[in-house]
Amino acid sequence: QVQVVESGGGSVQAGGSLRLSCATSGYNVARYCIGWFRQSAGKEREGVAGIDSNGFTQYADSVKGRFTLSKDPADNTLYLQMNNLKPEDTGMYYCGLGFGWRCNGHGTDSSTYNNWGQGTQVTVSS
Repeated sequence: QVQVVESGGGSVQAGGSLRLSCATSGYNVARYCIGWFRQSAGKEREGVAGIDSNGFTQYADSVKGRFTLSKDPADNTLYLQMNNLKPEDTGMYYCGLGFGWRCNGHGTDSSTYNNWGQGTQVTVSS
């Protein structure tokens, strides 16, 4: 059974850092992709960053230069290092997992993914 579990959220002041983890399991395919999304109150879910099994990464313009993806190939855990956090980064962060042809989509497009975790909350205070 495919599982996606996020962790690492918390509360920080503006300018601080957090590292989120997305642990994935229950699959064994050559082509997969994992992405981070966030959603704050009253707003639609927004793509943050994505990576595929070839290591190709894509980032939303709002986080370029501040957020960095990395992947542990041993266990398919995806990390999102978030530096210089801003209050507008506040939200529930979700991890999505997709396979095969789905990964032809953009890494920050939610339709690329069809397996989701429960989310982890990030709060950035000014």
